[in-house]
Amino acid sequence: MNPSLQIIFLIALIIMLILSAVILIVCNKKKVANLTHEKALLVEKIKNQKALEEPKKIESETELKKLEEKNRKLWQMSETVHKERKKIEEQNELLQQEKQKLELAKQKLDEKVKKLWNTSTVIHKEKERINELKIHIEHKHQEILDSVNYAQRIQKALLANKKLLDENLPQYFVLFMPKDIVSGDFYWAHKLADGSFSIVTADSTGHGVPGAIMSILNISCLNEAVNAQHLIEPDQILNYTRKRIMEHMANDGSEEGGKDGMDAIICNFNFQSNEIAFAAANNPLWIIRQNELIEYKADKMPVGKPMGEILPFTQHKFTTQKNDLIIMITDGMADQFGGPKGKKFMYKPLKELILSLANKNLDEIKNTIEQNFMDWKGNHEQVDDVCIIGVRI
Repeated sequence: MNPSLQIIFLIALIIMLILSAVILIVCNKKKVANLTHEKALLVEKIKNQKALEEPKKIESETELKKLEEKNRKLWQMSETVHKERKKIEEQNELLQQEKQKLELAKQKLDEKVKKLWNTSTVIHKEKERINELKIHIEHKHQEILDSVNYAQRIQKALLANKKLLDENLPQYFVLFMPKDIVSGDFYWAHKLADGSFSIVTADSTGHGVPGAIMSILNISCLNEAVNAQHLIEPDQILNYTRKRIMEHMANDGSEEGGKDGMDAIICNFNFQSNEIAFAAANNPLWIIRQNELIEYKADKMPVGKPMGEILPFTQHKFTTQKNDLIIMITDGMADQFGGPKGKKFMYKPLKELILSLANKNLDEIKNTIEQNFMDWKGNHEQVDDVCIIGVRI
């Protein structure tokens, strides 16, 4: 081929290639422009979508957080419920154990109630029996009380009465406090054939009903001595009374036989000669004269069977002075327990008390002695009968 043609062809080919390249470039530019536009639209669209989706995403995240918080709380609640359930199960188990214990305790209690019911039935029957016995005992007690009260009337009738004492004594007081309704202590008086007035203050063996019965025997023997035997001297009266008491008591059923009797003092007041003759068995005679207490000792033997040899009683006689206070006592007040230490009152304080009252009127003396006795005794039981007689010359 011709070289010129070849050059032209090459040039044409180059131009065509350049045109193709230009066309391709132009086309590509258009495509790039289109793509760029589409990309811009897509980006804008995406931005718009993101703008629309952002609140939803935030709301979703908030809801998600709330949901997670709820789930966390629910989980905690679940754990709490689990723990509480476990506790409840444990408590139920304990309750079941307690229930079993209570059922066992109830069973035992039912058995006890049954036993108590049976016991109650027995007690009720026993109570009915005791009530019947109580009524019976109260009835018997009332019968005994009526009998003792009647015995008191009999014993009182044998004591020296107020009329007899008023007629024969210028001034006197009698403090007589039996331990029980009836008494072993007694006071007896008699107008003697020689014109003297005889008073006995005595403490019979025992007190209460036995003492009262003994006192009746003692009074009976004294009456026999002065009424049947017409005895006047105090020692003779006591000697005879002792003899008769021993004879009566010889067959009392005891091994010794006849040991019961009385401690006594007998005083014969002769107001014309101003003399007192007396004999005393264990109980002394006190005279308060010019603020001094004079004590006449008693024979240390009872009016009854003695421990040793039977000896006659000693008779004493003395002249009285105006305002002498003659005191005849038994041992009841001196032997009374009481005071702050629960000890006996004793004779020395009794002497001091009576000496301190010697210048008072006789009613005041009696009332003060009685009050001192009650104060000393306090809540203690009275241990013996009390008898104190005072005669003002």
